[in-house]
Amino acid sequence: MSPAQIKEIVYGTFQRVPRAIRAMAKPVIAAVNGAAVGAGCEIAVACDLRIASDTARFGEVWVNLGCVPALGGMFLLPRIVGLAKATELIMTGDIIDAAEALRIGLVNRVVAPAELVPAAGELALRLARGPARALAAAKAALNRGLESNLWAELEATVEQQIMCFGTRDFTEGVRALTEKRPARFTGE
Repeated sequence: MSPAQIKEIVYGTFQRVPRAIRAMAKPVIAAVNGAAVGAGCEIAVACDLRIASDTARFGEVWVNLGCVPALGGMFLLPRIVGLAKATELIMTGDIIDAAEALRIGLVNRVVAPAELVPAAGELALRLARGPARALAAAKAALNRGLESNLWAELEATVEQQIMCFGTRDFTEGVRALTEKRPARFTGE
């Protein structure tokens, strides 16, 4: 296979999924039950939040194939679990269990297998009831922050604050706070 063919397969096919996840304005939740190794781990890492069953396993096993992660894990994993742990996982190809994934910050929560879908659904509903534009702005800022510096990010978040202050959701959030009741966001 030529380098151009490999690039087309990796960039044009496999990388489409993590690119779409990161570009999506809405938060994306990975619900992992079983093995998320190789591409599965990379897709989970691309998600904004990760919930795992206690039977889940994670691994960047590319080195065992004589290759490297190419779906974003080399960039995102160190930012999630720290450089030392990411280096260990990527260079050894070790597979870790859900408890270790939680301990190192790879997943946000671990639940029993029967609770996985309900837990992910509950989180999704909670986020869906939230202020859609503010969540999209937060996701964009978090993604930008991966590549930016503090001064540029402070400047960019001012623009996001201006946008949020002009929404009905912001007005509702402030009103709900002063009235000491839950906010009822509409996405406007």
